[in-house]
Amino acid sequence: MANVNVAFGLKPINTAGSTPSTQGTNAYFIGSSASAIFQGSMVKADNGGSIVICSATGDTEAPVGVFAGCEYVDATTGKKKFSNFWPGSGSANTDFDIIGFVHDNPMQRFIICSDATLTDESTARAAIFENSQFNSGASGSTTTGISSAQLDVATLDSSNASLPLKIVGIQDDIDNADYTAAGIPMIVMLNNHALLQADSEAAIS
Repeated sequence: MANVNVAFGLKPINTAGSTPSTQGTNAYFIGSSASAIFQGSMVKADNGGSIVICSATGDTEAPVGVFAGCEYVDATTGKKKFSNFWPGSGSANTDFDIIGFVHDNPMQRFIICSDATLTDESTARAAIFENSQFNSGASGSTTTGISSAQLDVATLDSSNASLPLKIVGIQDDIDNADYTAAGIPMIVMLNNHALLQADSEAAIS
């Protein structure tokens, strides 16, 4: 049967080394003119001290982490608003800071669903420790605020670490175990994490 999973971006589960925490985030500024950032999207630093959403594929990016939500003063109501996504330019009163919350631990592990069939369990297991791009990594729903990013099966590569995702496992999930269909929950970590780079300028784009 088809898998239940739909596109939801990156969901934190735990960290490498079996640390159970999944909720740790840190605060970063968002520029008032920044494009929409969806919960579960990979984000990077811009050249002005803020975070922005990464590209659709995430290729060659140096991510700060994965977006969890934000707070800002609404431009219309004048009230502080907490949201699971940043709607984009014009949403906030620019007299106040816009704060985004990011899962920024370089050791954080995430679940992301595959965008296509992995053929069978054996083939899926063979993909562990390979790298991949995103499919629709910069898109999401303005209704739910959730990212539409998925793991792009067609870009699986065993040696290209410029790709944003490193597969480290497969989540055991009885409702999403049809390897002939899209939606297999793959466990990944972020390659090229900005907070691990010795030269901080390499993380700015």
